[in-house]
Amino acid sequence: MSTPPSDAKRSPARSLVALVVDDEAAIRRFLRSALVAEGFEVTEARDLATARHAITTTQFDVAVLDLGLPDGNGADLIGTLQAAGAPAVIVLSALDDEARKVAALDSGADDFVSKPFGVAEFMARVRAALRHRVQMQGGAPVYDDGRLSVDISRRIVKIDGVDPKLTPREYALLHELVLHAGKVLTHRHLLSKAWPATEADVQTLRVHIRNLRQKIEADPDQPHRILTEPGVGYRLST
Repeated sequence: MSTPPSDAKRSPARSLVALVVDDEAAIRRFLRSALVAEGFEVTEARDLATARHAITTTQFDVAVLDLGLPDGNGADLIGTLQAAGAPAVIVLSALDDEARKVAALDSGADDFVSKPFGVAEFMARVRAALRHRVQMQGGAPVYDDGRLSVDISRRIVKIDGVDPKLTPREYALLHELVLHAGKVLTHRHLLSKAWPATEADVQTLRVHIRNLRQKIEADPDQPHRILTEPGVGYRLST
């Protein structure tokens, strides 16, 4: 076992703090191990009551919430967490929990992970959610992956240095995806932003996403920027 560093050598930076809420002890151990290995301090809770108490005493950077808890729905904690400091929120769900995933995302969760899942996927989702929260606190973002660049503040979009000539609806969708890069945006969320005063359905949204991909993806049939979350919505890759 390695010897802990002395106080004189310890970094003054605060460790990131995670809240893990799940009624299965094995899942909590799994998540704790993954987070501790990445330098997080971890607080565990097996139910809503314990989690609510923890939120009143600790400032969390990320919260991982199981939707099915003994005393209610883990998504019920999202509002409490936002009021206490708006940490990144990832919900855990069963594969057939589509409706509850959507409800949690619409309530403010950044992402979801379907059970069962692996360490690599889980930590990638945590990192993306944290990046999204930092971005939201820093003002209008600029997205640049080497080929596609989007400057929200100046409303400038370039693909390989050339204006892709987006329609107003396509720009509205891309604007929202960039503003929340890394976060899953539900169909309902995107429809409300791109069609705020008119009726539109998911099929209309799919058509516009397809058209947008035609303009900004190297291969629209295998997109690597605008990713589909089946039955839920879309995310912009980070």
